Amino acid sequence: MKKTFYVTTPIYYVNAKPHLGHAYTTIFADTICRFHKLMGEETFFLTGTDEHGDKIVQAAESQGKSPQEYVDEISSLFKNLWPELDIENDKFIRTTDPYHKECVQRFLQIVYDKGDIYFGEYGGYYCFGCERFYTEKELVDGMCPDHKKPPTYIHEENYFFRMSKYQDWLREYINDNPDFIQPEPYRKEVLSMLKEPIGDLCISRPKKRLTWGIEMPFDKNFVTYVWFDALINYLSAIGWPDSEEFKKFWPAYHIIAKDILKPHAIFWPTMLKSAGVEIYKGLRVHGYWKVDETKMSKSLGNVVDPLSLKDKYGVDGFRYFLMREMHFGHDGNFSEKNMIERFNADLANDIGNLFNRTLSMINKYFKGKLKSQISFEDMDKELILLGKRSLNNYITSFESFNSAEGLENLMIFVRAVNKYIDSVAPWTLFKNKDLDRLNTVLWVVLICLRKIALALWPVMPSSSEKMLNAIGLALDVKSFDFKREVDDFSTWEISDNLPKNLNLFPRKEVFKEEKPKKEAKSSKNEEQESYIDFDVFQKVDLRVGKVLDAAKHPNADKLLCLKVDLGEQKPRSVVAGIAKYYKPDELIGKNVVMVANLKPRKLRGEISEGMVLAVHKKDGLQVLAIDGEIDPGSKIS
Repeated sequence: MKKTFYVTTPIYYVNAKPHLGHAYTTIFADTICRFHKLMGEETFFLTGTDEHGDKIVQAAESQGKSPQEYVDEISSLFKNLWPELDIENDKFIRTTDPYHKECVQRFLQIVYDKGDIYFGEYGGYYCFGCERFYTEKELVDGMCPDHKKPPTYIHEENYFFRMSKYQDWLREYINDNPDFIQPEPYRKEVLSMLKEPIGDLCISRPKKRLTWGIEMPFDKNFVTYVWFDALINYLSAIGWPDSEEFKKFWPAYHIIAKDILKPHAIFWPTMLKSAGVEIYKGLRVHGYWKVDETKMSKSLGNVVDPLSLKDKYGVDGFRYFLMREMHFGHDGNFSEKNMIERFNADLANDIGNLFNRTLSMINKYFKGKLKSQISFEDMDKELILLGKRSLNNYITSFESFNSAEGLENLMIFVRAVNKYIDSVAPWTLFKNKDLDRLNTVLWVVLICLRKIALALWPVMPSSSEKMLNAIGLALDVKSFDFKREVDDFSTWEISDNLPKNLNLFPRKEVFKEEKPKKEAKSSKNEEQESYIDFDVFQKVDLRVGKVLDAAKHPNADKLLCLKVDLGEQKPRSVVAGIAKYYKPDELIGKNVVMVANLKPRKLRGEISEGMVLAVHKKDGLQVLAIDGEIDPGSKIS
């Protein structure tokens, strides 16, 4: 029988449109779910929208709409966004769905019949933004700690859940199950909450104040408190208590942001305990995304739209950045500059260039067809051993919900394969006609590429499948076991017509060209030396380029026209003023240093897409060159 895995996002409150935070949580859950599919498990992935409560009524009224019209509109924004980001949830639940309402009422009745719900009076400070009561101790200078506004004092009759009855049990359960709430700082935070009396939970709102909610099954004059309603979605979506899906997949892992820790870590387990339902498997808590080190806020105008980034940088590049940049549990900082630099470094330079150069060499040296009979040498075995170690660490990290750490383990392997190619030097083996060894080397690299592409599938499904198809493997995730794949570095049948290249990740430009500022004139007595800030220097993108061809400029004696490989889809045209010092054939094959982020310009009628650097000597100019075999496009730092 297959192992099962059930993962949920929070259901998102529909008082605002989806933003980067929503996209991160959902992509993260999708990535973790895909990872477990890759491990051969049967999975279920749930997301959806939370549609009841005071804030929904207020938002609808502000737009002149009924609550139902409003939630239909905003919920559809969430539902339609996820396929755009390659998110494959198994179910999208809405708390206005009839089956969910029935499930909530059934759950309430069980807890009520057990004697864990009672009727009472309560006077307290109510924040309509949070939709909850605060004690005076919880207020900060009389203000709601989140909304920085004074709450409204309300005294009314309501129904209460005996949450305090289960406080000692919950504290003991968390202590006995250290993996229940992770990362560790959030586990400690919950245990700290449980040191103080948690009190009972007000779980109703009188209809005279709020009608937009699920009616209490035992009193038609009240609707259910939005959190008590929303949390039960994790059960209703899989048909609790009688369905086969519930029996197969429950208990679940819940992925949430840190701002909703208390409802998930205290309300929800005590509710389940009272209703006699098995406690969920684990709570995984992530931090906030900040924009240029500032928390996202509508008032600051720095809320990031996921669709605009997807359209600009591609779905896979966007997904990779989010999964690679935020270490789970910590806050992450989003900036387009960081995103582009990560894209260029990991995807364009390391992974994309590795795939491209490998396919190019297989086609160049063997016309796209390798012999599968190979014999590993010590150097090959060392790379395979490192690959197994890195991929097993990748598995451990993803099992612990740490995608950033998992991808760093994968990148260790990627960089090792690039280093292996440079060390073995296939071009030298070909030159020396050592074709058997060359065949083995390229097979070793191809086997490693297969593992790398598979490991990328949870994060970048589309690019991963393109990589796998290019090397002759169609991924059928339903019959896959990645752990077995990690242990098996044998060859397989590949097609006779491998593509000559695979330009998956064209480099992105980081900076727009800036107009030079006029320099202030200095006096003759001033020392003629100038300085630039480090951040200005960082704007210069220096790359290693391999000169593929060189010729005299047709209209200028001092210029040469070069074709330079920068690891991109096609070579760049570069015009260099070095014809007085170099014959064209002296430059072919050289690894030169180039400024790669200059705006293209025409020099005497020929386009130049960069600048080759040179040093002034007494007898003229000498081009800056780098010895050894270096990947074209490697960044100089």
